Amino acid sequence: MRLAGINIHPVKSTAIRPVEEAYVGRAGIVGDREWLVVDGSGKLVTAREVRELFTVVADTPSTGGPAGVDLLLNAPEMDPLEVAVPEREAPAVGVRFFAKSLTAQAVGEPADAWLRKALGRDDLRLMWCADPTKRPMNPAKYRPGEFAAFHDSSPVSLLTDASADQIEAWSEGEVPARRFRANLLIEGAPEAFAEDGWKEVAIGGARFRVAAPIDRCVMTTIDADTLESGKDPLRALAKHRRWDGKVWAAVHLAVAHPGEIAVGDDVIVS
Repeated sequence: MRLAGINIHPVKSTAIRPVEEAYVGRAGIVGDREWLVVDGSGKLVTAREVRELFTVVADTPSTGGPAGVDLLLNAPEMDPLEVAVPEREAPAVGVRFFAKSLTAQAVGEPADAWLRKALGRDDLRLMWCADPTKRPMNPAKYRPGEFAAFHDSSPVSLLTDASADQIEAWSEGEVPARRFRANLLIEGAPEAFAEDGWKEVAIGGARFRVAAPIDRCVMTTIDADTLESGKDPLRALAKHRRWDGKVWAAVHLAVAHPGEIAVGDDVIVS
């Protein structure tokens, strides 16, 4: 098996940024989901609520953005905006992240105003994850020393092309692998959903522990190009991959050993 794709999402729920190589740190792929958008009450805003987030293209040095620019934002009919990481001494702000309470740092009014104009809401704010080590992790799935930034659960997600192909075959119409927004896409798996049985994964200089399967949400039903939604892949998964009241596809990974990875790397599993 080999690594066929690496995907980074600098701002949570914004456009996928495919890269050829990346560094995996303790909190995941550097540059992935280190920023997020909240509403006026401090609650996380994703493409579940504001589909137009998919039209925002965010780049960092990890995704080929301009040198010296921490974050570059682009969107249709908007001028690009360069955003700097807040100063370390900037005060922490409470953020409601699904059922969790996390802390983040507010980026500032220029970025907030840009997002409000781009997305058509007047209560949006951009936040940065200053210290992922302070995020509480689920002790039932994660071990001491395993961290994540603004990822739903784990710092890294993995999907095989065999699984993606099977889900699309079950579905009506096209359901490309990118619907699942996995960080790592693996080709050459012996069968669909082989990743369910893996315990450890080695890619390039990085090592991962398989922490749990991923339960899928309504965001997988949204076409990021048209912003239209359908019933698949959730309908298909409900027929074939449903247990414990949820539907499942792909797996969460925890980082056992940081390191460099690149498209084309061999994938070794146990």
